[in-house]
Amino acid sequence: MLPGIELLVDAIDCHVHACPHINARSVNVFEATRQAAAAGMRGIGLMDNFQNSSGMAALAMAELGHLGVDVFGGLILEPPAGGVCVEAVKIGLKYGYGKGTGARFVSLPTHHTKNIARKEGRSPAYIDACLGIPLKGGLPDPLREILDLVAEHDIVLNTGHLSGEEAAKLVGEAKRAGVERILVPYLYYSLEEVKDVAGLGAFVEFSFFFLTHATQVGLTHIDEEKHTVQPLALNEMAKAILAATPRQSILSGDLGVYVLPPPSEGFREFLLLIESSGFSREELRVMSAVNPASLFRVKPREET
Repeated sequence: MLPGIELLVDAIDCHVHACPHINARSVNVFEATRQAAAAGMRGIGLMDNFQNSSGMAALAMAELGHLGVDVFGGLILEPPAGGVCVEAVKIGLKYGYGKGTGARFVSLPTHHTKNIARKEGRSPAYIDACLGIPLKGGLPDPLREILDLVAEHDIVLNTGHLSGEEAAKLVGEAKRAGVERILVPYLYYSLEEVKDVAGLGAFVEFSFFFLTHATQVGLTHIDEEKHTVQPLALNEMAKAILAATPRQSILSGDLGVYVLPPPSEGFREFLLLIESSGFSREELRVMSAVNPASLFRVKPREET
């Protein structure tokens, strides 16, 4: 019995990298599902920069659905997965094995954004080809149509790796388009930026990866270039969670890379770290079980 293992019961990790990748993985999708089931978790969300992960999720549910873990996927609009493209979204909404499968989220690019390309020191030509959200005026094509599809199908919009100002602009535009369920990954945002997006009704996602030694390892994400990312201190993340408030926060692992523990184990460690920074068990439950279940419409274990 590992310390804090009970924290995983009914927890949902909406950010698991167990799909095939050009970095080595610690687990495959079946292993991640079995390990989540053994820990009593309620669901896992598969993320993939190279393809719509709904197919992998549907396969996992077809083979391992009896274990009671709701495995779900979606589409990150990276160039290898079709890019910021309406047709890719339309396909993603239906991609799987029939009723009950298909994308539960659509994410803007996580790496092919001007914000991240600048941080990675990419070339001017590369940065120009990446997605940016103008702070004045309308959204670039075809984002308006994509927002309409997300609203129509009532799935989650993930704002991807935009800057804080861009994320706030997009959340406001998405709300006006009728999008009800929005997730904003926390990426070195100021406390005021965190308050802004949470105040607009979006959930803010806080991931274990950014606290770990994996930030020091050069990794590939969407092409062969390797990059490191700026690590976060635990006290900085705790302050940002308080700025968003636990009722608008979601904890996730962003795990699966080979230099970190398997997703379920890493998520246990993350929850203990967040608890050590002053959050109660009830707040942990809200951020790791209640909020992600509401956002992604995760079924109770007995109904899966």
